Amino acid sequence: MGLRPVDLARQAGVSTQLVRNYEAAGILPPAPRSDTGYRQYGPEHLSALLTYRALAPGFGAEVATDIMRAVHNGDEALAYRLVDAAHAALHEQRLATDAANDALAALAAEYVDDQPVTGPSLLVGELAHRLGVRTSALRVWEAAGLLAPSREPGTKYRRYGPEAVRDARIIYMLRQGRYYFEQIKPVLDGLRRTGSTDALRTAIAERRAAHDHQTKAMLYGAALLHQLINEKTPQGGEVVERR
Repeated sequence: MGLRPVDLARQAGVSTQLVRNYEAAGILPPAPRSDTGYRQYGPEHLSALLTYRALAPGFGAEVATDIMRAVHNGDEALAYRLVDAAHAALHEQRLATDAANDALAALAAEYVDDQPVTGPSLLVGELAHRLGVRTSALRVWEAAGLLAPSREPGTKYRRYGPEAVRDARIIYMLRQGRYYFEQIKPVLDGLRRTGSTDALRTAIAERRAAHDHQTKAMLYGAALLHQLINEKTPQGGEVVERR
């Protein structure tokens, strides 16, 4: 069955140019040309296109592309390794979220403690070293309205008092968990104003829900990948392209 680029595009809900881009990137197997130079796609190209489109939301475009290239090159072992690595990375993110939850809960308790926060006042380089980040990261956090260091008279050097240091630790942990600035700001606002951890709990719950959503997307993509590999190796043997 001959398929035109527009036929693939319509079934996948993409543009015909994107179909050509996918072929050029190795996401689709090479398409033979007619005597007049037109691409001649077949069912295998449609299967590859739909598989990639299913893989990308869970695995990311780059990893999904590498998986598809491995399959088309007959390197199933590499495709499986890429899938395993993506699942392992997501598992590590889940563990990091759990660890951050425990650490953040302890830090958040300082906001509701009646005792004043104590500790040294740090310069930007000292705080960056303590957190293990670049000084530019602290300036970005400040520009985003997350940190508000004081300034030394005369030198105008940034000074981070104990409360700012505590805030920076929370920002760092949330950034490690891949939270966006717009998610971090309400967490800090709630803690600063009333000591409420509601926004923090919501942010962590949203992060865990995002992990679950990605897992579901990965499972869906893997199902189509399994089908595609079986189409290429119907007897479990050497990879054969369907014509």
